[in-house]
Amino acid sequence: MNIQQLYEFCLSKNGVTEHFPFDEDTLVFKVGGKMFALTSLEGWERGTPSINLKCDPDRALELRAEFESIKPGYHMSKIHWNTVTFEGDVSDKMICNFITDSYHLILKSLTKKMQLEIAELEN
Repeated sequence: MNIQQLYEFCLSKNGVTEHFPFDEDTLVFKVGGKMFALTSLEGWERGTPSINLKCDPDRALELRAEFESIKPGYHMSKIHWNTVTFEGDVSDKMICNFITDSYHLILKSLTKKMQLEIAELEN
């Protein structure tokens, strides 16, 4: 996966917006105004791409134990966030699944009204 494929995959989800709230390096994807994915553009340029993703706390621990490329979230809550390194022992398909899981975790945390508004974007 390259940065363009990641960008297009994240933006293909309903209600997703892109932001640079911290600096001009950290690309943040949000749904309903809440972050679900962050990546460093400089990391991609250096050849060390990674992404921070929200994760269920128990599942986060399981994934960290199972995969060398999954670590506690860099500069994030270590309980709820994982950093996944690309080009490691996690396939692009799995990373896409993790992105989708992160998106759904955030979507579920939104108000019912906001969830319905985002669902209507699909129609």
